[in-house]
Amino acid sequence: MDSALLNANLTNPTLLFFLLGILAKLVKSDLEVPASSSKFISLYLLFSIGFKGGQELTHSGLDGTIVASLVFGMVVAAAIPFYVFFLLKNSLGAQNAGAIAAAYGSVSAVTFVAATGFLETRELTFGGHMVAIMALMESPAIIVGMVLLKRYDREGSEHTSLGQVIKHSLTNGSVLLLIGSLAIGLVADAKQAEGIKPFTTDIFKGFLAIFLLEMGMVTAARFGAFRKYGLPASATAVLIPLVNGSLVAWLSGFITPVVGDRFMFAVLAASASYIAVPAAMRLAAPKADPGLYIPMALGITFPFNLMIGMPVYFSIITY
Repeated sequence: MDSALLNANLTNPTLLFFLLGILAKLVKSDLEVPASSSKFISLYLLFSIGFKGGQELTHSGLDGTIVASLVFGMVVAAAIPFYVFFLLKNSLGAQNAGAIAAAYGSVSAVTFVAATGFLETRELTFGGHMVAIMALMESPAIIVGMVLLKRYDREGSEHTSLGQVIKHSLTNGSVLLLIGSLAIGLVADAKQAEGIKPFTTDIFKGFLAIFLLEMGMVTAARFGAFRKYGLPASATAVLIPLVNGSLVAWLSGFITPVVGDRFMFAVLAASASYIAVPAAMRLAAPKADPGLYIPMALGITFPFNLMIGMPVYFSIITY
């Protein structure tokens, strides 16, 4: 990997704000982002990405490459939980393995948002259909995780129907806002859409920086609950995204030649959900320990992808 690329990523202002958030928590500062503001910024980022994706999709149209990309994304999301589940089932139990498998097969919208900033600093773009792919990749992993739990841990998951979990995953606020914004961007008049472009584009990076500041503080707060699981859990939370992201960075070359799209595929494969999946796993895997799979996704995998993973995947694609 090019050291200049890694250095450029580590000096990215948005990443530095994330590190500032971690530092603030570690030194017990009273710095905080009000919950109402954090919620608004989250909604804004999802809305902005979804709407811009819909507009881009209007311009690009629906062709064979986009259809292949949609199928590829869903296959990746469904395949990852299988190997993760069987890798961890004996050591952590079926419930924990199922929750972790679903988390790593699903995607992190926040990581996707950060990846857009990574590409923007390099003046690269990605297709609007990647937003649709991100939204579609949320549910297959949850469904596969639920099926595996019902097969290998019938007693622990028998009280929850597969239909309940699927409905919960599809109506999750993040997924609904993304798909809804994408659809609105797709049908909105291009001239009228220009009127909100300053809101969806010009201030995006500033809001992303504040959001990652708050995410840094949330990440640091999860460290304590995670310590009891030791080095193996931490290593797993690094190796799984590294393998997934690197493999998909290579495989995506058979689907599309566009660097931005391939990078987004890699980031989606490497990311882990810590919003939609925990909500679903409360129903599907009530005995799974949230103090394990949430800190793995948020406290280890998320910062790893931000600081090291993204330059690695980008290097595989470009070199």
